[in-house]
Amino acid sequence: MIIINADDWGRSKRETDIPLECYRRGRITSITAMIFMADSQRAAEIALDEKIPTGLHLNFIEPFSGDVFCSGLVERQRAIIGFLKRSRFNQLLYNPLLTRAFEYVFRAQLDEFWRLYGQAPTHFDGHKHMHLCANMLISRPIPRGAKVRRTFFFDPDEKGFVNRSYRTLINFSLARRYRLTDYFFALSQQLSAERFARVCRLASQADVELMTHPAVPAEAAFLKGREYEERLEALAKGTYVELRGSDDAV
Repeated sequence: MIIINADDWGRSKRETDIPLECYRRGRITSITAMIFMADSQRAAEIALDEKIPTGLHLNFIEPFSGDVFCSGLVERQRAIIGFLKRSRFNQLLYNPLLTRAFEYVFRAQLDEFWRLYGQAPTHFDGHKHMHLCANMLISRPIPRGAKVRRTFFFDPDEKGFVNRSYRTLINFSLARRYRLTDYFFALSQQLSAERFARVCRLASQADVELMTHPAVPAEAAFLKGREYEERLEALAKGTYVELRGSDDAV
C-alpha cells in the first residue's frame, strides 16, 4: 500500500487549492490539515465536501496566521517556537518548563480540528516534523493507537550510522504506542525515476507513506505527470514491476 499525503492543507489558499486538484485527479490519497491558519476554515469545508481523508498537521514551529481567540494559546505557542528555533538541536532536547505549553497547544489544535471537521483526525504528523521533538515524544499527548508519521527512511549510503540509529530508536518508541507505516519518504527527495522506482517497489511489498507539498512547482509537475500516474495505476492493480530504466513503461 502507498499513502500519498499532502501536508499544509489550509496553511494558505494556494496550499489548499493545488492539493485539491491533485486529489480530484487521484494523485494524492490524503491530506493533513493545519489549524488556526489563514485558510483553515475554508479548507475544512472543502475537505468535508470532497470526503478527503484528513489528518492533523500539528504546528509547533510557525506562528498561527488565522483567527485565534485565546491569547494564552498564542503566548504558549510563541514560547515553544522560541525554544525550537533557538537551535536546530533543541528539538532533540526535552524542556520540562514547556511540558504544559506543548500539551496545551496540542490540545487546542485537536479541539479546533474537532470543531471544524466534526470528527477525529485520520492520522497525525507535524509541520517540519516537530511532532517528533523530544517534548512530544516524552509527554506523548497524541492518543494511544492513533496513526502517526514515523521518521524518514534512509539507506546506509544516504545517512550515517548515528543518524539512522537515532531514527530507529524513535520509530521503535513510536511503534510501541502508535500505528506506523513500514517506510516514510518525502517526494521532494524521490523525483528521479530511479528513486521513485524504489518507493514503488517497496510499496508493492509493504506499507509506505510518501509526503508531498503540491504547492511546490517541481512536486506538482511530478504528481501531474503521466509516468507517475502509470506507476500508481500499476500499484493499485497489483501489477507493478521494477523498471529497468527511466524510459521503460510499467
